[in-house]
Amino acid sequence: MTATTKTIASRFRRFLPVVIDVETAGFDPRRHALLELAAVTVTMDDAGVIYPDESLSFIIQPHEGAEMEASALAFTGIDPYHPERNAVHERDALQSLFAVVARQVRKQQCTRAILVGHNPSFDLGFLLAAAERNRIGKHPFHGFCTLDTATMGALAYGETVLAKAAMASGMTWDNRQAHSALYDAEQTARLFCTIVNQWPLARPGAGISSPVPESP
Repeated sequence: MTATTKTIASRFRRFLPVVIDVETAGFDPRRHALLELAAVTVTMDDAGVIYPDESLSFIIQPHEGAEMEASALAFTGIDPYHPERNAVHERDALQSLFAVVARQVRKQQCTRAILVGHNPSFDLGFLLAAAERNRIGKHPFHGFCTLDTATMGALAYGETVLAKAAMASGMTWDNRQAHSALYDAEQTARLFCTIVNQWPLARPGAGISSPVPESP
């Protein structure tokens, strides 16, 4: 790697963006079940263009004592106890996810992963609650910093809804696949990369636009 080669580490302060999407049985990460978990890592070519890299997804068994909101299950269309669901224990899913992300962090010479999501505090909350519930004390994600494609979509396209921001960026959107964790994660990753690639790093003295003047 030459001194001029652009890297993910140099682009994001040595954080590795990892897109996460979860499907759940409600809004409370401590009470409601985590039912699906998907992740997409991001990489960069020598020209500084970022693009989705590795995808993985898990169908997850509800944790012991988990509560289910009927409205949440109706929204996602998930039957948590369907006999052909082939779900895994959430501890196994988390350990597999964290191993892949940790490997990518090392490979891309980053220090930690940073969660990218559409309203990512929701996804991070479920991820951290599941890790705590399964006594996984060490994981590769930053504990509170995230990158939000809802905010980025508002900046780039004036849209905060994932489907609308994606279509405004030129992507296609399939409502039949939406609310699957893997589909949403992969679409979010594409949106994230599309927006970031429009905004090269501004160097000191070479800002993209003039600063907003201070109020008198």
